Amino acid sequence: MDTFQFIRNGEGRSYDYSQDHCFVKLSSRETNGELVIVEDTLKPGFFLGRHYHKIMTEVFYILEGEVEFVFDDETVLAKAGDTVTVPPLVWHAARSDRGGKMLTIFKQARFDVYLERLSQMTDEQFQDASLMGSLAEKFDIYEAG
Repeated sequence: MDTFQFIRNGEGRSYDYSQDHCFVKLSSRETNGELVIVEDTLKPGFFLGRHYHKIMTEVFYILEGEVEFVFDDETVLAKAGDTVTVPPLVWHAARSDRGGKMLTIFKQARFDVYLERLSQMTDEQFQDASLMGSLAEKFDIYEAG
């Protein structure tokens, strides 16, 4: 990045999925793949299945609502102002029954490129478990299987 960047509230690369609406605030393309920041509005019933990362660290800062994070030995209910940091190799899942909003910081990640790729896929491609698994692994997402 050669100069400063200013992105207003409600702006950034937008990806509106069935469970959440993401705005990429900082792209991995601007940080040499070292950092991604995503503002994520969770729709009621949001569920992120159990997974881990080999390289990526995730930091979740809750802006609104409540998000339940499920780990192997513990479950935490994060509320506005709370931060949850998930280092590599830690299995985790998340849910928000009523919806909410969080800022997610991804270290050593290209999660924004993953979101971009998902936005270009067809319904048939989403149904292809092999394709989805290989795409997830390409972006350091390993799911329970």
